[in-house]
Amino acid sequence: MLRLCTRLSVSTSILLGMILACGCTNGSSSGTSSGSGTGETTTSSGASTGPVTSRGTIGFSALTLKNPFFKIIADSMTAEGKQHGFEVLVNDAERDVNEQAKHIDNYIAQRVAAIVLNPADRIAIGPAIRKANEAGIPVFTCDLQCAADDVKIAGHIGTDNYQGGRLAGDAMVEALGEAGGEVLILHFKQANSCVLRVQGFNEAIAEVNNRRQNGKIEVVSELEGGGLRDEGFKAASDALQAHQNLRGIFAINDPSALGAWTALKQAEKLDQVTIIGFDGQLEGKQAILEGKIFADPIQFPKKMGVVSVQNILKYIDGEEYEQIELIPTELYKKADAEKDPELQSSPAPAPAPAEVNANPELKNIRFPGAAPTEAEV
Repeated sequence: MLRLCTRLSVSTSILLGMILACGCTNGSSSGTSSGSGTGETTTSSGASTGPVTSRGTIGFSALTLKNPFFKIIADSMTAEGKQHGFEVLVNDAERDVNEQAKHIDNYIAQRVAAIVLNPADRIAIGPAIRKANEAGIPVFTCDLQCAADDVKIAGHIGTDNYQGGRLAGDAMVEALGEAGGEVLILHFKQANSCVLRVQGFNEAIAEVNNRRQNGKIEVVSELEGGGLRDEGFKAASDALQAHQNLRGIFAINDPSALGAWTALKQAEKLDQVTIIGFDGQLEGKQAILEGKIFADPIQFPKKMGVVSVQNILKYIDGEEYEQIELIPTELYKKADAEKDPELQSSPAPAPAPAEVNANPELKNIRFPGAAPTEAEV
């Protein structure tokens, strides 16, 4: 009898040890556990910060993931969502408002906790948003605002695009100097943010022109640049043929600015025309370092993704938050690029293969940061 009790005691001790060992292993793992919907987030040292309860799903319909800017928003939103128990479902609208409307329909059917959009069309997206309003699902916008009537937007985080446009105008005045000259704008009128950028740019230029007798800056054309490299290339190429004396180009983002640079190179007018971009993506910063773009008003997409999730959390919990937050831009020039640690540690980015393949004219053109060809090697 004594031997039986001793064996049971030993067996029980071993079993308890195994249970405790399993418990310790689960508790010390980094990240968020899925499984039953709750888990523990831990620090790198293994210290527990407490359980993270599943808060549901956030549906994010991005304007276009071909543009690295929106990929940064998606990645930061996904990471921040995970910290707070949200799964973030990311879809690419590919600049198509009808595709984005389908995303919203799917999010409604899935009963997501919230929807975040970069509106593909500031007005035409209205009916889809109204459906989400009627379903009781809060809709947040990020970077791009909605200008449709009779819709409810629970919150917006984006750039002060009008202020950024004025900075771009100031940079163009500086680049062209007292001589002034003809300027092209590469636009993307579907996006409210770009409308505001161009408005700020034009007003800054107009104020300078009003003070000058000579050397005025004339916007000779506003062309659709699509916000993409290949479309910016096409538009700039057309403008260079129509306006032989062009001296400046304002592009509403970095991809279209880099497309314009390629057009200038092909036309052998790099010394004649100065480019002002917008965004401050890594490829744009690299182009500024190399002297291809004169300056960018830079944005902060990572903050947009993080704040979007934080505002959703506050909305669900009934807490107050700033419903419209516009982040001021900062002008970024070559002197900033030369001391930017991001450029010291990162290789120059190459263009997205999909953008190059979409335009046969681009296939034989070397982009900044592209891998060398066999002949060059």
